[in-house]
Amino acid sequence: MKARTRFLRSVISAAKTDTTEMPWTRGALRRAHVAARQEAQSQAADLQALKRA
Repeated sequence: MKARTRFLRSVISAAKTDTTEMPWTRGALRRAHVAARQEAQSQAADLQALKRA
């Protein structure tokens, strides 16, 4: 088996078994991470406002 043939077979088999989740398929988990990040940013903004007052 030539190296190119072996490489192509390995790429094709890897593509068939790939289980990467795309961002739009994660649903609730993604929303939870976004909400946590927004909450942290909100708290940081509140803290900055208190320091200025």
